[in-house]
This record gives sequence, structure tokens and C-alpha cells, in this order.
Amino acid sequence: MTQPHPILWTANSAAAALGLPARGSWSATGISIDSRAVAEGDLFIALMGPRFDAHDYVVQALDQGAVAAIVSRPVEGANPDRLISVTDTNEALWTLGRAARARFGGKVVGVTGSVGKTGTKEMLSLALGLFGRVHATVGNLNNHFGVPLTLARLPAEADYAVIEMGMSAPGEITPLTQLARPHVALITTVAPAHLAFFTGVEQIADAKAEILAGLEPGGMAVFNRDNRFYERLCRAARSHGINQIIGFGRHISAEARLLDCAVDGEGTAVFALVGDHAFAFRMPVEGHHWAHNALGALAVADALGLDPERAALGLAALSAPKGRGLRHRVPLAFGQIQVIDESYNASPESMVAALDSLAHAKPGPRGRRIAVIGDMLELGPEAPVLHAALAKTVLDRGIDLVHTPGPLAAHLWDALPTGKRGSKADSAEALVSSILADLRPGDVVMVKGSNGSKVSRVVEALLALSIQNHDGPSAVLDHDGPSAVQAQDGPSADQNSIPVGPQAATGS
Repeated sequence: MTQPHPILWTANSAAAALGLPARGSWSATGISIDSRAVAEGDLFIALMGPRFDAHDYVVQALDQGAVAAIVSRPVEGANPDRLISVTDTNEALWTLGRAARARFGGKVVGVTGSVGKTGTKEMLSLALGLFGRVHATVGNLNNHFGVPLTLARLPAEADYAVIEMGMSAPGEITPLTQLARPHVALITTVAPAHLAFFTGVEQIADAKAEILAGLEPGGMAVFNRDNRFYERLCRAARSHGINQIIGFGRHISAEARLLDCAVDGEGTAVFALVGDHAFAFRMPVEGHHWAHNALGALAVADALGLDPERAALGLAALSAPKGRGLRHRVPLAFGQIQVIDESYNASPESMVAALDSLAHAKPGPRGRRIAVIGDMLELGPEAPVLHAALAKTVLDRGIDLVHTPGPLAAHLWDALPTGKRGSKADSAEALVSSILADLRPGDVVMVKGSNGSKVSRVVEALLALSIQNHDGPSAVLDHDGPSAVQAQDGPSADQNSIPVGPQAATGS
């Protein structure tokens, strides 16, 4: 039997949080800032920005089942008793998030990092879910819209909240963590990403360390012990008065230590040591990076006083989110291929991890391991060198063929020996026909690039082959993860552009 959604806000509680007199009588079981995704019982917040105004969709949202809407200007055709009038709807979202956090009596975990935030957040949700009710960021709602929205949706009855925080420039995480006030802060790793907005990776480490500024008194920090910026993060923690620091990774001094892992076509087996306790577990996702980040999630469980071995049992239900390793079997008239969808985003470190996963994939007879590598964006002047440097990983991992859509990815193509070179073009669209024409039965095709490189078009074309040949969808090896309204830490992410109506474009 489906459990009813808890009531998050009433006309009285929302008005009280916003410092306004109550008006009307309603109860909201959800909050939406996207009129296309309004569900029955939602409170709709009409956000505004330089290129959008959600007030144009308030009546539509109410007609779709929203119980009320927060607005900052009159809305013709809407029942006044279903409107809450404020000066600034964006600030109202933050105010509701702040009020929801204040009434929450459970534990909050904040997650950031250059790579692996969303996957680690999903692992934390599953691991902590064995010990109580978990509320977590949906998809990638991790920016200055997503974090207050996630908190405003936080049920007071939950036991744990897992809040993902992203950034593309210095100073963006500080207000997010001060709003979320985590009890445990996890930084997955620090790596080159968004270098166009930083003078170096050291500054990226400092920007990720901003999550420590909001840590609750007595809170704990969990850092990647293998990362070269571990000591820099520790110094930042101590500057905030944080003395409880837990390291995770392969390092011999890591409190949550990855002793060994093995990857096969069905998942990843992990042998871990957390504190003095060694244990093994298995996850149905492929890749050493999944094993590494799993130790980060278990370190958080340990920091919260929970049994990490029991927490690891929850990871048996893990699946790769869409665009982050989601695998498809695509039946064709001449056989079958596998598609590994890594098209959501890319950085040098995540690209190496994706190539490593491809190396562990098992092609069929006569099949090959093929990489479609698009541009990694926002890397600044070092972009050509960083793309060309991937050639070594391609060779070391035994990848058979590389197609390169995009002008930056062309530097990788140029650095490869002739036998590894597939097709190259200036865009993903221009390369699709060549990639499709080159396919063989048994091929495993991994597609990765920054969202702005549009390599997802290649994934769409590959999956469409199944529909053309069999009039049905491809078989998905891993369950699809939740989609996001907008993600931060994405290429050219516009923080003032979110979808608010049918004509609005989704963010990157």
C-alpha cells in the first residue's frame, strides 16, 4: 500500500515562515519551481530571472493540481486565497528552506566534490535508508535554486537529509552550506573542472572547502585520503574549528580504507576496512571509482555512529544515474551492442574513470571497446593539453577505437596512433552517421563529454537503432536515475536559467 506523502506546508505554516498573515486554507505535500512538473498537492513558487518569469505559468500550475502559489506580482485569473504575495519569490524559496532546516531534528549530510557527487549522494541515500527515513537531493538540484528547494521539501519526520552542493565559481558553496548546516561534510575529490573560472586546482580545492563554513558545531569532515589536496582540506577544516576528520580511499592511513575491488560485467566487488572492521560487499555498477566513493559513503555512516557493514548492504540496490554510466543493451537486426551512457558531464578525472569502466566491459564475439569522447568544457587555456593527455589512458586501458566529436576532442584524436583513430568532426551531430556505420555486433560503445558538447545526441541515435529495428525500447541494464531541473557543476551552467514553463529550456 502506497504511503501518503507527509504534509510539508500549510497556509498557516508557510505564512508564518515568510512573516506574513495567513490567507486561505490548504496543505501542501510537495514544492515545485517547474510548472511542467507540478504534482497534485504542490506549492508552486513563481521564480523570476533575467530570461524567465514563472508568473506566466501560475494559473497553469494551479490547474494542474498545485494547492497554492507564491508570487511577487498580481496574477490574473488566480484565486487570491491560493496566492501568497511576497516581495521576492527567489528569497521566499530560501526562507522556506531555512525554516524547514530549522524545524528538522535529524542529521544532515552535505556532499560536494569535483567528481562523483551525485553517485555518492545516491549511495548515501541507500546506505542511510537502512537506518531511517532519508530525504535527499533529487537528481542534480545542487545549486542556488536546488539546495533551498531540497530543504524546503524536507519532511520534519525524516531521520537523515543528504544535500548535494555544486559550484562553478568561488564563493557559491558558502551560502548553500550555511543554509543546509550539515552535521557531516563529504568532499568526494578535488580535480580539474571549471578551470576557466579559477587560477588553478588549488583554488578549486578552496572552493570545495567552503562546505566546511556551514558545518554544525561538533560536526565532522570526510575527505578523500588519496587526493593530493587532502592536507590542504584538513588545514581548511582546522581553520573552521573542525577536528574530527575521516579519510577514505586506498591510502594506508585512511580510516575507511579500500583494500581491494574487482570489476566484472555484472558489478563491482569490494573488500573494505572501516575502523578495525573488515568486510566485503557488492554493488551492481561497474568501476573502481564506484568502489572508491562507496568508502566515502561508508565513512559518513561511521561518522554518524552507524554500522558501516550494515550500511554497505544498501548499496546492493545502487544503479547508475542517467548519463553517469547507465548501460543499455541495444538489440539490432544483425546482433546486439552495449551502450554506456556517460554523456551528462566530463572532466579529465571522470573521463579516466569512464575509460577504466569501458576497459572492464566485455564485448561480444568480434566486438570492440569503442569510446566516443566529446569536448570537456570550461578547462581554460590547458584544455588542448588535457584532451591530448587522454591518449595515454586510451592506450593503457586497451580501448580499441576512439571517435572524437568536437574541436577540443580533436586534440585527443591527433595524439592517438592511426589504428586507434575512429572518425572525428566538429560536432556530435556531424559524427553520428559515421559512428553508426562503423558498428559491429558485440561492440561496447561508451559516450562521454560535457553536457554542452551535446554527445547525448550520439546516445539518442544509438538507442534509436533498437526502435528502428525492433519497434521497442532498448533493454536498460541499470535503472534510470531521477532527472534534474538544473544541475550545477555543469558546462556553461546559467544559474539564472531554469525551466518554468513549457517553452523553457532545461539547464545543463
